[in-house]
Amino acid sequence: MKTESFVFAVVGIFGLVVGPIYGIVTDWQEPVGPVGLLLAAGLGFMVAFYFWLTGKRIGYRPDDNLDGNIDEAAGEYGDFTPHSWWPLWLGLTSSIVFLGLAVGWWVFAIGAFFGVFALVGWVFERYKGQHAM
Repeated sequence: MKTESFVFAVVGIFGLVVGPIYGIVTDWQEPVGPVGLLLAAGLGFMVAFYFWLTGKRIGYRPDDNLDGNIDEAAGEYGDFTPHSWWPLWLGLTSSIVFLGLAVGWWVFAIGAFFGVFALVGWVFERYKGQHAM
C-alpha cells in the first residue's frame, strides 16, 4: 500500500499547491476552481492516509518490496465465471441507458428494460448449466 499512498499524497500536494495559484491568477473572480482543487487535495490526503494506515495495520504486500519476486504474489485472486457473455450485454444496455439521458426518456426506458434482463442473467448465471455451483 506504500505506492498507493504515495500516489494519492502527490494528488493532495498538487491540489494544495495549484489551488491558491489558480486563485491568484484569476484574481479570485472564479471561486469554483480553487475550492475544487483544495477539496481534491483534501480527498487525496484522506485516501493517502487511509492507505498508509491500512498498510501499517496489515503489513506491506509483496508488490511493495522492491527486491521481491513475482512468485511471492502468487495465489488465488478470485472466482470468475469463464466465457461469460453477460457483462457484454450489461455494458451495451448501460450505454443505451446513458444515451437515453441525452436523447430522451423513452430510450432510457428501453435500455433499463433490457438492462434488468442482463443484470439478472449475470447474477444468476452460476446457478445453472456447466459452471453451476
